Amino acid sequence: MAKSSLLCVSLCCIVLFSCSVAFGQQEALAYGQQGGRRGEQGQRGQRRQGDCQLNNLNAQEPQHRIQAEAGVTEFWDFNDDQFQCAGVAACRNIIQPRGLFLPAYTNAPSLVYILRGRGIQGVMMSGCPETYQSSEQSEGGGRREGRGQRFRDQHQKIRRFREGDVIALPAGVAHWCYNDGDSELIFVIMEDLGNHQNQLDNNPRKFFLAGNPQQQGQGQQQQQRESYRRHQGQEQNFGNVLSGFDTEVLAEAFGVDRETARKLQGQDDDRGHIIKVEGDLQVLRPSMSREEQEEQERGREYGRRANGLEETICSARLVENINDPSRADIFNPRAGRLTTVNSFNLPILNFIRLSAEKGVLYRNALMPPHFKNAHCVLYATRGEAQMQIVDQRGQAVFNDRIREGQLVVVPHNFVVSKQAGDEGFEWVAMKTHENAKYTALAGHTSVLRAMPVDVLANAYQISRDEAMRLKMSREETMLMEPRRSGRRDVA
Repeated sequence: MAKSSLLCVSLCCIVLFSCSVAFGQQEALAYGQQGGRRGEQGQRGQRRQGDCQLNNLNAQEPQHRIQAEAGVTEFWDFNDDQFQCAGVAACRNIIQPRGLFLPAYTNAPSLVYILRGRGIQGVMMSGCPETYQSSEQSEGGGRREGRGQRFRDQHQKIRRFREGDVIALPAGVAHWCYNDGDSELIFVIMEDLGNHQNQLDNNPRKFFLAGNPQQQGQGQQQQQRESYRRHQGQEQNFGNVLSGFDTEVLAEAFGVDRETARKLQGQDDDRGHIIKVEGDLQVLRPSMSREEQEEQERGREYGRRANGLEETICSARLVENINDPSRADIFNPRAGRLTTVNSFNLPILNFIRLSAEKGVLYRNALMPPHFKNAHCVLYATRGEAQMQIVDQRGQAVFNDRIREGQLVVVPHNFVVSKQAGDEGFEWVAMKTHENAKYTALAGHTSVLRAMPVDVLANAYQISRDEAMRLKMSREETMLMEPRRSGRRDVA
C-alpha cells in the first residue's frame, strides 16, 4: 500500500514537472516570437537617413510657390542636402480671410506652427464619433429623429487655433483649416518623412480629398508646377484622389447621381487647393471665449494632474500654445526665454515622435554651444542672429546670419550656437524626437562643468586655475547675457 502511494506521488510529480517544463518552453517561445516582432518593428521604425556628409548649410527662404484662389503655399527644396540628411520637408502657407484649405492627408506626421492670425481646423480621425451635432424641431415633412427632432449636421470636433500654437498631425489623418479672422493666416509646416509612420519613400505627398490642385494658373505658374512635379519625384501627382476613379464607382459608393460624382472629382475646378468661401463657413463649434477659456485651463492644469492615460485618439489634444511668456521652461530676465512642447505636455507627440520649441533672445544675448539628440528644423520668426553650426570633424558647416523668414536644418548632434542681433532674435524649432534634449558645452549645467578639473587641465593643456575658471565662470544655463556691449560682426 505504501509503495502504491509512493508510486502515485512520484507519477504526479513527474506529470507536474513535465507540464511546467512544457509551459515554460511555450512561454519562452511566445516571448521569443514577441521579441522578434518587437525587433522587426524596431528595425522598421528606424529613421531612414539620407546622406549627411554636409560641407555647407544655408539659411534659406522658400524656393517654390503654388498660387491658389485664396492663398499661396511656398515650399523649401526638400532635395537640398540638409533636408535630405534630416529626412524632412517644410512649407509655408498664407491663407486669406475666409480662405479654406481643402481636406487632405499626408504620408508622414507633421508639426504646424501658427506664425500669424487665427482660424479653425477639422481633423478627421477614422472610426471616431461625430460628437458635434445640431438639431431643430422638424417642420412639415422632414426626417424625424427621436422626439420630433431632425439633425441638420453632425461632424467630428472642430479645434480653434491662434498665433503661437503648435498643432500635431499624425500621418494619414485627413484635415482642413479655415481662416475665420480679418487678417492673413500664416503658418509653417515641418513634415517628418523619415518617421516610422511613413512607409513610402522620402518624397512628401499630399493626398487631397477635394478640388483640383493641379490647376493653379497659367504662364509662369505652369512652369512652377512642372518644377514642383520634379521636386515631388512624381510626374502626375495633382488632382484629388477621387479623380482617378470611374464616375460610376463613385456614384455607387456614395449613393449619389453621376453629376454629383463628377463634381467630387473636381475636374472643372480651377480654384486650387485654397478656396474662397462665400459668406462664412457654417460649422458647429462652441463660442470662442468659452472654448479658449477651457483650453487655457486644460493647458495650465495638465502638467499637474494628468498623465495622458485618460486620452483616447478621438479626444487627444492636438494643439499647444508656446507663445505665452509665463509658460517658459527656461527664463533669464537679461537674456531671453525658451518654451518647449514635448510628449510630457502634449501626449500625442509620443505617438508621432516629434517636439518643438519657441526661443526668444534679447539684444545681443547668447545661446552657448550645445547639441540635441534629434534633427532640428529652425525657422526665424523675428529679428536676426549670428549662428554657427559645427560637425564632428570640427568644421563650421554654417557661420552666417539668419534672418526673419529663413530656415536652416541643424543635423542630429551637430553643435550650434546663436547670438542675437541688436533687435533681438526669435525662432521656432521643430525636432524629430518626442523628448528632444539639450546638451550644453558651456554654462552651469554643461558637460565641461561636470568634468573634474584635472581632466580639463590635461585635455586642454591649461593650468588647474585656468581649468577652474573654465568650469565656473558662467552661472547661466542655456541663455546667457552678453558680456560685451556689442556682438562680433561677420565679414
